[in-house]
Amino acid sequence: MSTKLPYVVQPGSIPKIFEKVRQAQTPDRFTVDFLQTKLGFRGGNYRQFIPLAKKLGFLATDGKPTDHYKRFRNVEQGGAAMAAGMRLGYRELFERNEYANNLNKEQLKGLIVEITGMDAKDRVVDLICQTFEALKKLANFEGAPIEEAEQPGKQDESDKLPPTVNAKAGDVGLNLAYTINLVLPKSDDPAVFNAIFKALREHLLRK
Repeated sequence: MSTKLPYVVQPGSIPKIFEKVRQAQTPDRFTVDFLQTKLGFRGGNYRQFIPLAKKLGFLATDGKPTDHYKRFRNVEQGGAAMAAGMRLGYRELFERNEYANNLNKEQLKGLIVEITGMDAKDRVVDLICQTFEALKKLANFEGAPIEEAEQPGKQDESDKLPPTVNAKAGDVGLNLAYTINLVLPKSDDPAVFNAIFKALREHLLRK
């Protein structure tokens, strides 16, 4: 049974804490002391914000604020940063349904039950739903997918090619590559294939 989907027991506190995150200076480490003394959230339940923020990729394992955290503090980028964090923290939801953020409450609950194996009446299922919904109010899924640029190994192989250099002019050139997917018809007539490849040579493969 999967229990990886993050939640807190006080989902209503999520927007309040994130609002304080925007107002306060970014700390070197986001600790319980920072949460209590700088942000003003005292009490054991509020501490659950820290592991939640780590699941969302806003804090590193040592509590150091990440680029997601810093981008969220920028009002213009905050919604996209939260959407990226949700796709990371609720990866299983988005793997099952790419548009999990568009599900209504009953559909979301059904997906959570499917993933976790829990009873639909389990309080944890409701808390996961409420936490997800609280975070979604801060997210902008129409924004740029900034998480793609931050994940290692996401760089396209063509981006790694060094630029070509014109030996005569010394100018930097550009390498371009094209992939053509050709679906051939079912035929035993060689004339059909000859005509296809002739057209390729004349219209696509000429310099």
